[in-house]
Amino acid sequence: MFVRTMQEIGTVPPGPLLVFGGPYSNLQATRAIRQTAKRLGIAPERCICTGDIVGYCADPMDTIAEIRDWGCHVIAGNVERQLAEGALDCGCGFDAGTTCDRLAAGWYTHANAHVDRAARDWMAGLPDVLRLSTEWGDLYVVHGGTTHVNRFVWPTATDGALLGEIGEFQQGLAGGNTDPAAILAGHSGIAFRRDLAGTAWINAGVIGLPPNDGAPATRYCILYPDGRSEIGRLDYDFEAAASAMEAAGLTQGYHRALRSGWWPSEDILPPDLRRQAQSLASG
Repeated sequence: MFVRTMQEIGTVPPGPLLVFGGPYSNLQATRAIRQTAKRLGIAPERCICTGDIVGYCADPMDTIAEIRDWGCHVIAGNVERQLAEGALDCGCGFDAGTTCDRLAAGWYTHANAHVDRAARDWMAGLPDVLRLSTEWGDLYVVHGGTTHVNRFVWPTATDGALLGEIGEFQQGLAGGNTDPAAILAGHSGIAFRRDLAGTAWINAGVIGLPPNDGAPATRYCILYPDGRSEIGRLDYDFEAAASAMEAAGLTQGYHRALRSGWWPSEDILPPDLRRQAQSLASG
């Protein structure tokens, strides 16, 4: 397992949990998810961010400040780890030569130039994993997979691949003497749930970019005390977020994705999740 630190939250107050990932320096989306929690009456101690606060968009420092002021639970994504360590790349796990790999140089350079030392020190103290005791049972929060912080676990993953991730996690914690009710994840940017061998694998999606479905709304997840989960659509001022990217010179293609809902980097996706497949499915 990649885990370096795990934070024990203990028993959280009863009620629904709001889980979200990937603010990606999208200040407008971050403010919108905070307002969503307030509207739903979900307190900060029942809100969880699966990491990558900083990313593709224009406002890394303001987004960090918004998250910290909110007081929700946060784990480290690969971007937090890389910035904290002074690394020169995002560590996202993109294959060399892919569009994601090439475009990452632009947005990561912007983030690296704007995130200050105090924010990096805060990132360095973030845990890799959260453990919460809830009405469901024990929930664990990771960023990507359980084997690697930047592992892409897609909705198209086989049951065997997911069982492998769950099994590695169980063996890595307490020598197999743990039985998670759910593992909550992010990183891949596309929300889904799969129930396997008594554990729910739930990817809450991300709020900073749409899930490559041709619409600008992004995603988050609500977990209810009875074990249900619901993927929510986050509507926010995407036009302001895209304009901020343009003003910052971040015009490699992700600014258009905020408006169109389509990624400029589909070669990172499994074929069934690319634009042509999505268009055929909706048609």
